[in-house]
Amino acid sequence: MIVRTTEEITGTDRDVADEGWRSKRIILGGDGVGFSFHETTIEAGTTHVFHYQNHVEAVWLIEGEGTLTDLDNNVTYPLGPGSMYLLDGHEKHRLETRTRMRMMCVFNPPVTGQEVHDENGVYPLVAVASN
Repeated sequence: MIVRTTEEITGTDRDVADEGWRSKRIILGGDGVGFSFHETTIEAGTTHVFHYQNHVEAVWLIEGEGTLTDLDNNVTYPLGPGSMYLLDGHEKHRLETRTRMRMMCVFNPPVTGQEVHDENGVYPLVAVASN
């Protein structure tokens, strides 16, 4: 059994941030459960383009408002608390926040925690070593 709090991972290598966003990686590939689970916050008034070519991501928005644009099909969706989206087709997408957004995210295959978005917003596929 794994029990963790976001408080205990804050400030550790599981707490990753870049310009306008922060991801607390609660469960990672090394935990050996087949997925990773993150709490991600994206600051108000920011725009981010992501393209997870190697991962499927499910996102549940619990705070904030903004829009999600599927850049593959040029369709925009409003997002608010209780919204969920699933990138099951590896869609390139843009998030635009009106207010600070806090979301819970699941990645499959799991991320290791050391990935960094490349210039196209892609996480590389990194081999997972079990703890």
